[in-house]
Amino acid sequence: MRKSALLLMTTSLLTVGAHVATAANDEHPKIDYTVDRFADIEILRYEVPGFEELSLQQKQLLYHLSEAALMGRDIIFDQNCRYNLAIRRALEAIYREYRGDRGDAQFKALETYLKRVWLANGIHHHYGEDKFEPAGFTADYFAKCIRSLDPKHVPVRKGQTVDAWLKEITPVIFDPKVMPKRTVQSGSGDLLLASANNYYEGGVTQQEAEAFYAAMRTPNDSTAPSYGLNSRLSKSADGKLTEKVWKVGGLYTEAIEHIVDELQKAEQFAENAAQRAVIEKLVEFYRTGDLKTFDAYAILWVKDTASEVDFVNGFTESYGDPLGMKASWEAIANFINRKATKRTRIISDNAQWFEDNAPMDPRFRKKKVKGITAKVITVAMLGGDCYPTTPIGINLPNADWIRKDHGSKSVTIENITEAYDKASLGNGFREEFVWNDAEHARIDKYGFITDNLHTDLHECLGHASGQLLEGTDPNALGAYSSTLEEARADIFALYYLADPKLIELGLLSDPEAYKAEYYKYIMNGLMTQLVRIQPGNDIEEAHMRNRQLIARWVYEKGRADHVVDFAKRDGKTFVVVNDYGKLRGLFAELLAELQRIKSEGDFEAGRKLVEDYGVKVDRALHEEVLARYARLNLAPYKGFVNPVMKPIRDAQGKVTDVTLDYSEDYADQMMRYSREYSYLPTYN
Repeated sequence: MRKSALLLMTTSLLTVGAHVATAANDEHPKIDYTVDRFADIEILRYEVPGFEELSLQQKQLLYHLSEAALMGRDIIFDQNCRYNLAIRRALEAIYREYRGDRGDAQFKALETYLKRVWLANGIHHHYGEDKFEPAGFTADYFAKCIRSLDPKHVPVRKGQTVDAWLKEITPVIFDPKVMPKRTVQSGSGDLLLASANNYYEGGVTQQEAEAFYAAMRTPNDSTAPSYGLNSRLSKSADGKLTEKVWKVGGLYTEAIEHIVDELQKAEQFAENAAQRAVIEKLVEFYRTGDLKTFDAYAILWVKDTASEVDFVNGFTESYGDPLGMKASWEAIANFINRKATKRTRIISDNAQWFEDNAPMDPRFRKKKVKGITAKVITVAMLGGDCYPTTPIGINLPNADWIRKDHGSKSVTIENITEAYDKASLGNGFREEFVWNDAEHARIDKYGFITDNLHTDLHECLGHASGQLLEGTDPNALGAYSSTLEEARADIFALYYLADPKLIELGLLSDPEAYKAEYYKYIMNGLMTQLVRIQPGNDIEEAHMRNRQLIARWVYEKGRADHVVDFAKRDGKTFVVVNDYGKLRGLFAELLAELQRIKSEGDFEAGRKLVEDYGVKVDRALHEEVLARYARLNLAPYKGFVNPVMKPIRDAQGKVTDVTLDYSEDYADQMMRYSREYSYLPTYN
């Protein structure tokens, strides 16, 4: 089961001012960061500073790793819901082929719906998990558009008529009771049957799945693979359970074969033998589907610290599975930002000090921290579950035993954080939600660096800290694992942001700087992240639960001392932090408890923390936040378009350079990807 995770960007609207532009960025041609705006979403571009200075070999390596990052695009759509590919392809056919009035309000609404499906890799919200409402166009209009198409453009099943297809698909799009949530993380019902994702089929129940994988595990096998990571669990008509493994020759082979082909091309341009071995082992895993091979690949990957170019490609994070076992397909191609990496190297070089001084029971600390490496990267291509929405930090591998015995590799993606930062300038957010001028000034001055340091500490040290007690089942926290692990890493980072050690190490220059991140975090967890929730809903997404859990817990525990308060001004609610020192003390208490829960595998205590503090929404406050946000006309969600990577060839066809083109817009990119990287059959 995953024990570390991607830290999603949540503070793009908070990071106002405080640019930290590198020299390379200052010299890089300026681009228009905002590409498109629709519904509650803003699409941005990101720059790739430093790409031009790479060697031709490195550029060619990145080109093929980037192609491999795009080859699996259909996989994440199919994983998120079994109808996603059919619906996406039908909508794209209408968008491409429809010859009626394209200025009609219903056509424009259908176009917006398609853009949302592209953004979320399916029909459910990428963050809130709820199915999109097809606002502004009717089922009759959708049927009219479909029937206007040449039947060859309608993605029917074999032998199915267009009318029969419409009868099957229309409720999936328009009936709010059909497949209402992509992933249900908690509750008294069966989590698998309540979820619309495509990790289980044939009516597999939660009890059946848990029993199936429990039977695979050997007691006290500390190096067991992550069972179920790369397969769909299927139940036949007679009740037999089998795994459909995602591999060459198995499920998703049509896309995986292309991924493998590009990885093998990339191997020819590997920077060194260690990197070549990583790629070879990943190809072997894709061919065999063997999870022990995956672990061997992960060990090679974490030990490759010399390569400037790096990548993630494969079935990695398990947020989409209510049981936290099955992984979504994701990919990133990147290279090191050497200047900014000096910051993370200082952190990783001092990892043992942070571990030894963490406010937790000494039994839960690692006696010897191994193999923690950290760097700041420049992403060159996003794919799968990392596109169009993307993390700002990564810590892998996820297996606890690999992290303990071999270490982990952490990255902060600074060209993405810079894109968020630059796009947020002057948007009016701080004036609307930040309490006073002192908080404004700190955020202006230190917001960007403390954001990045929080990510560095979260990924590099937070996820890598602590250890399980001997005999603790790494799967003991079940469906609550993702939220609790993200909370543990977040609060580890928050606690240490205020530590004098950061001043001593030269990572911060002002002992008051940490307050910028403390204020933003508490304000976000208690209030402003609620803009991402539909009225009347509870919180489902793990990162949002984690942030509310932390903020609500310290608010409740510190109420007697007024550590954090809500205050009113001009009829508006604000978060006020009255005592930053006591707030840090509360972070220490919660960190100790979160580590105990993980180390001992205390499911009931973990469940209670999440359900008591991380799930329920203050309805009145929620309504107020939504109204204030609406007046600002801000998009609470961001997505990205990738640059277009183009090989330049001479008259003999030899590649002489690889260039980046930033001119492609959102719809053009999505339609091109569907033409060029759509390998899976519509129904898998």
